[in-house]
Amino acid sequence: MDHLSLMSVTTIAKTDYVSFTFFVGTMAMMAAAVFFFMEVGNTSKEWRTSVLVSGLITFIAAVHYYYMRGYYADQMAIPGMTPQNASPTFFRYVDWLLTVPLMCVEFYLITKKAGGKSSLLWKMILASVVMLVTGYWGEAVAPANATLWGTLSAIAYFYIVYEVWLGDVKKLATSAGSAVASANAALGWFVLVGWAIYPLGYLIGTADGQWYASFKNIGIDMNVIYNIGDAINKIGFGLVIYSLSRKAA
Repeated sequence: MDHLSLMSVTTIAKTDYVSFTFFVGTMAMMAAAVFFFMEVGNTSKEWRTSVLVSGLITFIAAVHYYYMRGYYADQMAIPGMTPQNASPTFFRYVDWLLTVPLMCVEFYLITKKAGGKSSLLWKMILASVVMLVTGYWGEAVAPANATLWGTLSAIAYFYIVYEVWLGDVKKLATSAGSAVASANAALGWFVLVGWAIYPLGYLIGTADGQWYASFKNIGIDMNVIYNIGDAINKIGFGLVIYSLSRKAA
């Protein structure tokens, strides 16, 4: 990243709300990561790994948001560049490929004492990877077939929703006790409602030539949707885990 990229944050226009959300996302993820890492030592042994993973999720996101912010600023400095074409799609999906499976790991960690097996962990991780790879393919590699790839991504997403709300994760969390069951329900709402933000960004970003072309007229940049979604979901996930570590101590 060149010197201009590092200094771009000082020249953000007052009306550039996209760059603003990149900057706020970077700082919010960084602050959350510091908090979770510092609290690991104050956490009971059985929940330290869960809080540590929360710190890793937000730390990885903070690093990627730093680079995404710089990339977006550099691209927007090019004459004629549009926000959609300046979107740091590659960096964003690399971030998701690292952080979303870790979020699935959290479900395994909180249900492990109730009999959660590694097979459940790997099924959740596989579903998250399929969801992200197909989403990336539809958004960046084959946008002409965005509907197909988006549908495949949605199937993997709904599998995760099923596991959390009705499947093995739900059953294990219920048998683990009220604190874990409550935490799983809260995390489940993040998956069901919070993660639903991302399909909206996908529909806006891949609307050209698709049956949902009208989504492009919503008037909200997909980067803003993704940035808000990341902050809510990743930090929120960590706070739920942190709260569980205190209630179940």
